[in-house]
Amino acid sequence: MRISVAIIGLILIGFIVWWFFGKHDVQTEQATIASAKQKINIEVKGGYSPEKIILQQGVPATLNFTRSDSSSCLDHVIFPDFGINQELPQGKAEQIKIDTSKPGEYSWQCGMNMFHGTLIVK
Repeated sequence: MRISVAIIGLILIGFIVWWFFGKHDVQTEQATIASAKQKINIEVKGGYSPEKIILQQGVPATLNFTRSDSSSCLDHVIFPDFGINQELPQGKAEQIKIDTSKPGEYSWQCGMNMFHGTLIVK
């Protein structure tokens, strides 16, 4: 009995380490450009999909976050480099305008800093 409990415990520890520190495939998407504006839709459900966004420098950009997850962790999205801390109401698309004047790689995260995304302006 003790051996089976120890084995289950080790398996759970391994899963937790893999979940938080392991390399995972990241969905990447480039924004579509129409009428000199670019936009991209991001689904918020157990994380962000896509997690990596590519925007063209100098073209006004809007990210449309739609949260279907009821978790309070995902009820805000934070872009520290842009000073954005936006509430994401469940079931409603929330538009966030992004300054694309400077190229670079910028991160975003949920309110609890558990889920992350990357924004690349080039």
